[in-house]
Amino acid sequence: MERIHSIVLAVHLAAGGLAIVLGALALSVKKGGTIHRRGGLVFVCAMFVLGITAAMLGNVLGGLMTVYFVGTALTTVRPESPWTRRSHIAGLIVAAGLALVDILGGVKAFNSPRGNLDGVPFAMLFFLATIMILAAAGDVRVIRSGMLSGRLRLGRHLWRMCFALFIAAGSFFSIRERVAKVLPAPFTTAPMRALPILLLFGAMFYWLWRVRARRTLPVLVRHDPMSLATGGK
Repeated sequence: MERIHSIVLAVHLAAGGLAIVLGALALSVKKGGTIHRRGGLVFVCAMFVLGITAAMLGNVLGGLMTVYFVGTALTTVRPESPWTRRSHIAGLIVAAGLALVDILGGVKAFNSPRGNLDGVPFAMLFFLATIMILAAAGDVRVIRSGMLSGRLRLGRHLWRMCFALFIAAGSFFSIRERVAKVLPAPFTTAPMRALPILLLFGAMFYWLWRVRARRTLPVLVRHDPMSLATGGK
Protein backbone atom coordinates (compact mmCIF):
# COMPACT_ATOMS: atom_id res chain seq x y z
CA MET A 1 0.00 0.00 0.00
CA GLU A 2 2.83 2.39 0.78
CA ARG A 3 4.33 1.78 -2.66
CA ILE A 4 0.97 2.45 -4.33
CA HIS A 5 0.61 5.64 -2.30
CA SER A 6 4.07 6.78 -3.41
CA ILE A 7 3.24 6.11 -7.06
CA VAL A 8 -0.09 7.95 -6.86
CA LEU A 9 1.61 10.87 -5.10
CA ALA A 10 4.31 11.05 -7.79
CA VAL A 11 1.67 11.04 -10.55
CA HIS A 12 -0.32 13.69 -8.66
CA LEU A 13 2.68 16.01 -8.31
CA ALA A 14 3.70 15.55 -11.94
CA ALA A 15 0.16 16.25 -13.17
CA GLY A 16 -0.08 19.31 -10.92
CA GLY A 17 3.19 20.77 -12.16
CA LEU A 18 2.24 20.15 -15.78
CA ALA A 19 -1.21 21.67 -15.26
CA ILE A 20 0.19 24.86 -13.70
CA VAL A 21 2.68 25.34 -16.55
CA LEU A 22 0.16 24.62 -19.31
CA GLY A 23 -2.50 26.72 -17.62
CA ALA A 24 -0.16 29.71 -17.51
CA LEU A 25 0.70 29.08 -21.16
CA ALA A 26 -2.96 28.95 -22.20
CA LEU A 27 -3.60 32.29 -20.49
CA SER A 28 -0.63 33.89 -22.23
CA VAL A 29 -1.02 32.86 -25.87
CA LYS A 30 -3.53 33.80 -28.55
CA LYS A 31 -6.94 32.35 -27.77
CA GLY A 32 -8.10 29.77 -30.28
CA GLY A 33 -4.65 29.37 -31.81
CA THR A 34 -2.89 26.04 -32.26
CA ILE A 35 -0.80 26.39 -29.09
CA HIS A 36 -3.87 27.35 -27.06
CA ARG A 37 -5.99 24.45 -28.32
CA ARG A 38 -3.36 21.73 -28.14
CA GLY A 39 -1.92 22.94 -24.86
CA GLY A 40 -5.44 23.26 -23.50
CA LEU A 41 -6.27 19.65 -24.28
CA VAL A 42 -3.16 18.43 -22.46
CA PHE A 43 -4.04 20.79 -19.59
CA VAL A 44 -7.49 19.21 -19.33
CA CYS A 45 -6.00 15.71 -19.22
CA ALA A 46 -3.48 16.79 -16.57
CA MET A 47 -6.22 18.37 -14.47
CA PHE A 48 -8.37 15.25 -14.66
CA VAL A 49 -5.41 13.16 -13.47
CA LEU A 50 -4.69 15.74 -10.77
CA GLY A 51 -8.27 15.65 -9.48
CA ILE A 52 -8.57 11.87 -9.52
CA THR A 53 -5.25 11.33 -7.75
CA ALA A 54 -6.11 14.04 -5.21
CA ALA A 55 -9.26 12.10 -4.34
CA MET A 56 -7.25 8.88 -4.08
CA LEU A 57 -4.83 10.61 -1.69
CA GLY A 58 -7.65 11.72 0.60
CA ASN A 59 -8.61 15.17 -0.69
CA VAL A 60 -11.93 14.01 -2.09
CA LEU A 61 -13.62 17.42 -2.12
CA GLY A 62 -10.71 19.16 -3.82
CA GLY A 63 -10.45 16.37 -6.36
CA LEU A 64 -14.16 16.44 -7.18
CA MET A 65 -14.12 20.22 -7.46
CA THR A 66 -11.20 20.12 -9.87
CA VAL A 67 -12.82 17.49 -12.09
CA TYR A 68 -16.13 19.36 -11.98
CA PHE A 69 -14.74 22.70 -13.15
CA VAL A 70 -12.56 21.20 -15.86
CA GLY A 71 -15.33 18.91 -17.06
CA THR A 72 -17.98 21.64 -17.29
CA ALA A 73 -15.51 24.03 -18.92
CA LEU A 74 -14.73 21.37 -21.53
CA THR A 75 -18.38 20.59 -22.32
CA THR A 76 -18.95 24.32 -22.81
CA VAL A 77 -16.84 24.25 -25.97
CA ARG A 78 -18.16 20.95 -27.26
CA PRO A 79 -21.07 20.74 -29.71
CA GLU A 80 -24.36 20.33 -27.86
CA SER A 81 -25.56 16.73 -27.74
CA PRO A 82 -27.53 14.37 -25.46
CA TRP A 83 -24.21 13.53 -23.78
CA THR A 84 -23.41 17.15 -22.96
CA ARG A 85 -26.93 17.70 -21.62
CA ARG A 86 -26.57 14.68 -19.31
CA SER A 87 -23.17 15.95 -18.20
CA HIS A 88 -24.72 19.30 -17.23
CA ILE A 89 -27.25 17.53 -15.01
CA ALA A 90 -24.50 15.45 -13.41
CA GLY A 91 -22.42 18.61 -12.93
CA LEU A 92 -25.33 20.36 -11.22
CA ILE A 93 -25.67 17.50 -8.74
CA VAL A 94 -21.94 17.59 -7.98
CA ALA A 95 -21.89 21.39 -7.60
CA ALA A 96 -24.90 21.43 -5.28
CA GLY A 97 -23.42 18.63 -3.18
CA LEU A 98 -20.04 20.36 -2.89
CA ALA A 99 -21.71 23.65 -1.95
CA LEU A 100 -23.61 21.93 0.86
CA VAL A 101 -20.50 20.19 2.15
CA ASP A 102 -18.52 23.45 2.08
CA ILE A 103 -21.26 25.30 3.97
CA LEU A 104 -21.41 22.61 6.66
CA GLY A 105 -17.62 22.57 6.85
CA GLY A 106 -17.52 26.36 7.12
CA VAL A 107 -19.99 26.34 10.00
CA LYS A 108 -17.99 23.65 11.78
CA ALA A 109 -14.72 25.53 11.22
CA PHE A 110 -16.25 28.81 12.42
CA ASN A 111 -17.30 27.17 15.69
CA SER A 112 -13.93 25.48 16.22
CA PRO A 113 -11.33 27.00 18.60
CA ARG A 114 -8.88 27.81 15.79
CA GLY A 115 -11.46 28.80 13.20
CA ASN A 116 -10.46 26.15 10.68
CA LEU A 117 -11.27 22.62 9.61
CA ASP A 118 -8.31 20.36 8.86
CA GLY A 119 -6.18 23.46 8.36
CA VAL A 120 -8.69 25.22 6.05
CA PRO A 121 -10.00 28.56 7.41
CA PHE A 122 -13.76 28.97 7.66
CA ALA A 123 -13.61 32.01 5.33
CA MET A 124 -12.11 29.88 2.55
CA LEU A 125 -14.80 27.22 3.00
CA PHE A 126 -17.56 29.84 2.75
CA PHE A 127 -15.81 31.35 -0.28
CA LEU A 128 -15.72 27.96 -2.00
CA ALA A 129 -19.38 27.38 -1.09
CA THR A 130 -20.29 30.69 -2.74
CA ILE A 131 -18.38 29.78 -5.89
CA MET A 132 -20.09 26.38 -6.05
CA ILE A 133 -23.53 28.00 -5.63
CA LEU A 134 -22.78 30.38 -8.51
CA ALA A 135 -21.51 27.47 -10.61
CA ALA A 136 -24.65 25.45 -9.84
CA ALA A 137 -26.82 28.44 -10.82
CA GLY A 138 -24.96 28.56 -14.13
CA ASP A 139 -25.63 24.87 -14.68
CA VAL A 140 -29.34 25.39 -14.01
CA ARG A 141 -29.38 28.17 -16.60
CA VAL A 142 -27.75 25.95 -19.23
CA ILE A 143 -30.10 23.03 -18.46
CA ARG A 144 -33.20 25.24 -18.73
CA SER A 145 -32.23 27.42 -21.71
CA GLY A 146 -29.69 25.32 -23.60
CA MET A 147 -26.02 25.98 -24.29
CA LEU A 148 -24.91 29.59 -24.17
CA SER A 149 -23.43 31.34 -27.20
CA GLY A 150 -20.95 34.08 -27.98
CA ARG A 151 -19.52 36.04 -25.06
CA LEU A 152 -21.48 34.16 -22.41
CA ARG A 153 -20.28 30.80 -23.67
CA LEU A 154 -16.66 31.89 -23.80
CA GLY A 155 -16.95 33.52 -20.39
CA ARG A 156 -18.28 30.30 -18.86
CA HIS A 157 -15.36 28.38 -20.36
CA LEU A 158 -12.78 30.92 -19.18
CA TRP A 159 -13.75 31.32 -15.55
CA ARG A 160 -14.26 27.60 -14.96
CA MET A 161 -10.89 26.68 -16.44
CA CYS A 162 -9.24 29.45 -14.43
CA PHE A 163 -10.87 28.36 -11.20
CA ALA A 164 -9.71 24.79 -11.78
CA LEU A 165 -6.21 26.17 -12.24
CA PHE A 166 -6.64 28.19 -9.03
CA ILE A 167 -7.35 24.97 -7.13
CA ALA A 168 -4.19 23.38 -8.51
CA ALA A 169 -1.98 26.42 -7.96
CA GLY A 170 -3.51 27.25 -4.59
CA SER A 171 -2.96 23.76 -3.21
CA PHE A 172 0.72 24.03 -4.12
CA PHE A 173 1.61 27.63 -3.26
CA SER A 174 -0.41 27.72 -0.03
CA ILE A 175 2.03 25.35 1.71
CA ARG A 176 5.48 26.85 2.25
CA GLU A 177 7.19 23.50 2.83
CA ARG A 178 5.89 22.20 -0.47
CA VAL A 179 7.13 25.23 -2.37
CA ALA A 180 10.53 25.01 -0.64
CA LYS A 181 11.08 21.55 -2.14
CA VAL A 182 10.89 22.98 -5.65
CA LEU A 183 11.83 26.68 -5.52
CA PRO A 184 14.69 28.56 -3.80
CA ALA A 185 14.17 30.38 -0.49
CA PRO A 186 13.31 33.86 -1.90
CA PHE A 187 10.23 32.35 -3.57
CA THR A 188 8.89 30.74 -0.39
CA THR A 189 7.82 33.98 1.32
CA ALA A 190 4.10 34.67 1.67
CA PRO A 191 4.04 37.55 -0.87
CA MET A 192 5.90 35.50 -3.50
CA ARG A 193 3.63 32.52 -2.96
CA ALA A 194 0.57 34.75 -3.29
CA LEU A 195 1.83 36.38 -6.48
CA PRO A 196 0.97 33.48 -8.88
CA ILE A 197 -2.58 33.39 -7.51
CA LEU A 198 -2.98 37.15 -7.97
CA LEU A 199 -1.61 36.92 -11.51
CA LEU A 200 -4.01 34.08 -12.28
CA PHE A 201 -7.08 36.02 -11.17
CA GLY A 202 -5.75 39.15 -12.87
CA ALA A 203 -5.47 37.24 -16.16
CA MET A 204 -8.92 35.72 -15.69
CA PHE A 205 -10.62 39.09 -15.09
CA TYR A 206 -8.67 40.62 -17.97
CA TRP A 207 -9.91 38.03 -20.44
CA LEU A 208 -13.45 38.16 -19.09
CA TRP A 209 -13.34 41.94 -19.62
CA ARG A 210 -11.97 41.50 -23.15
CA VAL A 211 -14.75 39.06 -23.97
CA ARG A 212 -17.56 41.23 -22.64
CA ALA A 213 -16.19 44.65 -23.61
CA ARG A 214 -15.83 44.05 -27.34
CA ARG A 215 -18.93 44.26 -29.52
CA THR A 216 -17.60 41.89 -32.14
CA LEU A 217 -15.20 39.04 -31.63
CA PRO A 218 -13.37 37.15 -34.36
CA VAL A 219 -13.94 33.44 -34.81
CA LEU A 220 -11.64 31.47 -32.54
CA VAL A 221 -11.05 28.41 -34.67
CA ARG A 222 -12.42 27.58 -38.09
CA HIS A 223 -13.48 24.05 -39.05
CA ASP A 224 -12.77 22.74 -35.55
CA PRO A 225 -15.43 20.73 -33.69
CA MET A 226 -14.21 22.21 -30.40
CA SER A 227 -14.32 25.84 -31.51
CA LEU A 228 -16.47 28.42 -29.79
CA ALA A 229 -18.81 30.57 -31.77
CA THR A 230 -16.86 33.72 -31.04
CA GLY A 231 -13.87 34.95 -29.08
CA GLY A 232 -10.21 35.79 -29.47
CA LYS A 233 -7.38 38.00 -28.51
